[in-house]
Amino acid sequence: MTQKMRLDNMARCFERLSKRQPDPQTELEFSDPFTLLVAVVLSAQATDVGVNKATKGLFAAARTPDQMVALGIDGISYHIRTIGLFNTKAKNVFRLSELLITRHNGRVPENRAALEALPGVGRKTANVVLNEAFGHPTIAVDTHIFRVSNRTRMAPGKTVEIVEKELVRRVPEIWKKGAHHWLILHGRYVCKARKPECGTCEIADLCLFPNKTA
Repeated sequence: MTQKMRLDNMARCFERLSKRQPDPQTELEFSDPFTLLVAVVLSAQATDVGVNKATKGLFAAARTPDQMVALGIDGISYHIRTIGLFNTKAKNVFRLSELLITRHNGRVPENRAALEALPGVGRKTANVVLNEAFGHPTIAVDTHIFRVSNRTRMAPGKTVEIVEKELVRRVPEIWKKGAHHWLILHGRYVCKARKPECGTCEIADLCLFPNKTA
């Protein structure tokens, strides 16, 4: 049976991570649920820094579903041409903007099924929007969170779905709202893929990763 971090130690981990960043937030730049949704859709296989550079011009030209539709696929493509898969992403942003207008009165729905029905929106994107825009205690599992969850043994699993299910089940309720951000930032800046910085990690003594670096 796979060893897992004790639940009381998980609580200690989040308590320590929260002291470093009491108010964790996404590094994507946005001003409302719609611009957040667009930014997250664009972030697939792209860095937050790269997305922020692209959306600076895009959001200056279009900040609402109506304005995005008016801008058109070519206009959206022009503004996001510096990020990967920009043609496909432009079509998704255009189409999801249309659907927000026709199905949801131009508003981003606070509903997982409705979000996942939009082009370019999968479970991870829906989780981010529900968490960041509406305060739901969802945990979106990206590559960083998947790695941290398995290394630390907070929520080990072979698939993203298993890890998400285990995190939702095991993370103490008080820490669920910020868990996504604390874990992703920890994975991005401390528990790195190639060379984790275990020597400066706040939770190294609680982590069950056997190959810690000095």
